Amino acid sequence: MDFDAIVIGSGFGGAVTACRLAEAGSRVLVLERGRRWNSKTYPRAPGDAWWFDPERPEVHNGWIDLRIFRHMAVAQGAAVGGGSLIYANISTEPHPDVFNRGWPPEITWDGLQPCYAKVVEMMAVRPVPVGQWPPRMKLMQEAAQKIGAGDRFRPLDLAVSFDDTLDLSKPESLTPAASRRFVNAQGVEQGYCVHLGNCDIGCEVDARNTLDRNYLARAEKCGTEIRPLHLVRAIEPTDGGYRVHFDRLNQGQCEPGSATAATVVVAAGSLNSTELLLRCRDVAKTLPDLSNFLGQNWSSNGDFLTPAVYADREPMPWLGPTITSRIDFLDRSEAGQSFWIEDGGFPNLLRDVLDKEATTHPGLNPVWNAIRDSLGQLGPLQRVMPWFAQGVDAGNGTLRLRRKYLIAGEHELDLDWDITQSEALVDAIIAMHKRLSAATGGTPIVPPNWSALKYLITPHPLGGCGMGVTREDGVVDHRGAVFGYPGLYVIDGAIVPEALGVNPSRTIAALAERAAGLIIEAGH
Repeated sequence: MDFDAIVIGSGFGGAVTACRLAEAGSRVLVLERGRRWNSKTYPRAPGDAWWFDPERPEVHNGWIDLRIFRHMAVAQGAAVGGGSLIYANISTEPHPDVFNRGWPPEITWDGLQPCYAKVVEMMAVRPVPVGQWPPRMKLMQEAAQKIGAGDRFRPLDLAVSFDDTLDLSKPESLTPAASRRFVNAQGVEQGYCVHLGNCDIGCEVDARNTLDRNYLARAEKCGTEIRPLHLVRAIEPTDGGYRVHFDRLNQGQCEPGSATAATVVVAAGSLNSTELLLRCRDVAKTLPDLSNFLGQNWSSNGDFLTPAVYADREPMPWLGPTITSRIDFLDRSEAGQSFWIEDGGFPNLLRDVLDKEATTHPGLNPVWNAIRDSLGQLGPLQRVMPWFAQGVDAGNGTLRLRRKYLIAGEHELDLDWDITQSEALVDAIIAMHKRLSAATGGTPIVPPNWSALKYLITPHPLGGCGMGVTREDGVVDHRGAVFGYPGLYVIDGAIVPEALGVNPSRTIAALAERAAGLIIEAGH
């Protein structure tokens, strides 16, 4: 075998697994389809490398992969560090009741606590310091208090490095020059947060504790080889393990190659891990005995956004970390639905994309134009409060491969999503967004992609390779081990069998901590 373990993907599942296996002495290779980004190469202008195109990845291998399906759009990271480069820094745990149904009995709230603690320590999470709350965070607290839910408001733990000495009353504090540099526990240089608001498009001062600065940095120190711009095409059993076939994306060309390992961990994210295994089972037929459950129980995690406009106050949505706090209704006290509300933010760059001439994703044009027209009516963007939410949806999506032209052409990933079973959740979220807006003098505008089209956009896809007790009700067991294929694992958001209703990064990482420990114990 070329390596002891090959990890496909470097997001919250892959980074954690690669790190822990490397620490235990394994020779680990990480294959990542995206680039290795830094503060000097982040896309900024409308014509920069924003989009990762799965149909032409050798040409377009940019910052974000936006998949457009009939009823849902899904945003995914494409980078060394996976989704940690585009997410809003939130590290949190779901309501304990989440684990009471749909999970293998080995996975429990109490049992995951040591793994959650490891993630908290490794990613150095903490809330925004009290003296640095941005205006929309104060608005969140005020809104919660005015509707009688003040005890449900809490600051969120964020994977961000904050400077307790920062004085936000001084305008010069909100500039890159004000960020003090430091070296983190993994020996990586970073800077402290100065509230620039560009979390989702890359922090100019390196304040975000993304996976490339902790788990992956540690993995590389322990000998892990990370290969960016390597897109895996198939996994094939071979004597003693598996051969992983990939394309190296090099200056407009796809250069085929392969590597072998006794252990292979698929950690490419919910959509990509599921698609890869579907192709191995149904097209390449290298893994023909994968469970028939593959592709089932996919969830959007109930993501929803309602902007509200204020006439006499300025939430300043681009000031401070992208999301800072939450109001918790996960106990199903509102309309019997489990969800929470978060403040939302967006970078100054949004003002550029409001320009109709700006480069946008071609597949999203109808939906994007509706959103853009709606935002354009809001007036000055500093008066906009983006009310955000996640919730426990029905988790009834199905991922499958379909021919591009009905009976001919390449196989493409398709998502069947029946919104009717999750409509009550969305309605409850919208009702709360309206209530919070009204309590603070705002006018909410339900996005036309929902009101007119019942179309959703999510950055938190879950499921598709769900955990189960047997191959009849899952693709993998509680360890992430694929039924029927010893040494093959899926360890990422694809194995989460139910919607979490909260930002999933800490749970995915905790499941990876647990799975990696079991792989090491078993010596496989």
